[in-house]
Amino acid sequence: MNIVIVEDEKLSAEHLSTMLQKIDTDFQIVANFDSVRSTVAAFQQGLQADMMFLDIHLADGNGFDIFKSLQLDIPIIFTTAYHEYAIQAFQVNSVDYLLKPIGMQELKRAVEKFRKYQQAPSNELPKAMVDVFQQVNKTYKARFLVKSGQHIESIKTEDVLHFITLDSITFLVIDNGKKYPVDYTLDQLEELLAPTLFFRINRKVIIHIKSIEKVNTYFNSRLQISTKLLEADACVVSRDRVHDFKAWLDQ
Repeated sequence: MNIVIVEDEKLSAEHLSTMLQKIDTDFQIVANFDSVRSTVAAFQQGLQADMMFLDIHLADGNGFDIFKSLQLDIPIIFTTAYHEYAIQAFQVNSVDYLLKPIGMQELKRAVEKFRKYQQAPSNELPKAMVDVFQQVNKTYKARFLVKSGQHIESIKTEDVLHFITLDSITFLVIDNGKKYPVDYTLDQLEELLAPTLFFRINRKVIIHIKSIEKVNTYFNSRLQISTKLLEADACVVSRDRVHDFKAWLDQ
């Protein structure tokens, strides 16, 4: 089994190589590359491999840049320090990942998943690469235009404490207590806001992480947030969102 490792940290590449050979002596590391350029050049010159371990951050760019120049039909296992939401993108697209620092058990799990890829149609892999690239590199809304009397103001997203729906109208609320109607539903805002900063705690409220002062247990397996400018009932994290909310706080 011929394996290519693309990793710009020499010690990390050596560590990964050693573990792979402990897992299966038939694994052969045929090449180590530390850049997009050298990887692309080698494959264009005819390098063949059965699997690639690919770091996201390389010396000369993003690991996904490789796929701008190459059409690879081999399974890719990413090595990454990306946050939880990027990791979810890999999982959804059935592309495995290893979160640094890489452990033996995680590597074994990834290798097992790789073996399943050997049965997958080759044209599924490039599509998965594109999907993951789009999700990881997604940009989120930086500001909102709001109406204040006869004036139009631009509110930075980072200055928003929370969004709340009242009587079917969505408002953004800032630190001084002012709230402005916006032309988005909460469902739409979930797609526009950075998921590391904002979380929808219930059907009425999306809150910024900086707004949370304290989290308390609440009856019926729910949680209640201590925060200003929200009434008590609006601060309750729905029971079906509690697990994801805890994971969000802990990322």
